[in-house]
Amino acid sequence: METRTITVNFTSVPDERNYPIHIGNGVLSQSDLILSHLPKKRVAIVTNTIVAPLYLEKLSAMLEGQGVAPVPIILPDGEKYKNWETLNLIFDALLAQRCERSTPIVALGGGVVGDLTGFAAATYLRGVPFIQIPTTLLAQVDSSVGGKTGINHPLGKNMIGAFYQPRVVLADTATLDTLPERELRAGVAEIIKYGLIRDSIFLEWLEVNMAKLLARDATVLIEAVRRSCMHKAEIVEADERESGVRALLNLGHTFGHAIENAMGYGKWLHGEAVAAGTMLAAELSQRLHMMGKDDVERIRKLYLRAGLPTVAPNLGTEKYLHLMGLDKKVEGGKLRFVLLKRIGEAVVRSDVPAEMLARTLVECTHDA
Repeated sequence: METRTITVNFTSVPDERNYPIHIGNGVLSQSDLILSHLPKKRVAIVTNTIVAPLYLEKLSAMLEGQGVAPVPIILPDGEKYKNWETLNLIFDALLAQRCERSTPIVALGGGVVGDLTGFAAATYLRGVPFIQIPTTLLAQVDSSVGGKTGINHPLGKNMIGAFYQPRVVLADTATLDTLPERELRAGVAEIIKYGLIRDSIFLEWLEVNMAKLLARDATVLIEAVRRSCMHKAEIVEADERESGVRALLNLGHTFGHAIENAMGYGKWLHGEAVAAGTMLAAELSQRLHMMGKDDVERIRKLYLRAGLPTVAPNLGTEKYLHLMGLDKKVEGGKLRFVLLKRIGEAVVRSDVPAEMLARTLVECTHDA
């Protein structure tokens, strides 16, 4: 099956910060796609206890066959381990193995592995080469592209980190064959997001192809990942450090991160919290007379078809406001929300009336 390649171009001239995203079924087996990004005959591979038995040996054997010595670093699995302690496990291993500034670090896993590894790469010896091999749908369509790296803090998700771009992203859709059903559906939430914020035609395509996507049809998976990465690349090129249009990628995230934090990291998967958070954003958009009820119901129906939650837990208005106040988009002490003018067009608003927000949180949530 043909490999599709998208390039993230920060400049129109050759620049080491520009990088390719290779998408296809079996790209992990194409050694030429990764070897050109390995300047030395040694590479650190960060993965976790779930992914390692599935793909670490395969990747290591391929590299060893090309004369590259892998240094495996296996972390515990789960969002609750996205913290300083786990980050230090990576540093401990890199230092113990005397990895140098020219030693690339590969992230082999989902979003947690990618975020931890990217932050380690950004800060170890003040920066070493970084390669993303995402093995979950959510990581392939979102977190592996764009250079956001970091860890969680007890007071907020992804509050500590760095912008640090990878040298290459290898999105092998064959790795999704081993992905648990719940995690596949959570990844679909991020795919739907691109249709909602900037591409209504893509959303229509998802409505037509949702059953095939959930059935892991190879052609549909590749196309969904390709179109999602295309949108992510265009947005990141225009606004690498989230000072403008990149904030639109956070549709549903202000509410969603509050849900993840309050419920305990990992109890709600990120995509599940984003889906419920997006429904809150859609309900709020309707109350602000920005979009119609029919569009809100259309979004709800698509999430239900994807097997995603459409009602957020009732955390209490005060708790929501407190946790959302820790959001990275807060500016001048004001909450900023990504809302929908219509399907395919999103905006950032900081003028949401407090009473309307409180009423939405009361009327559109249920007891957890």
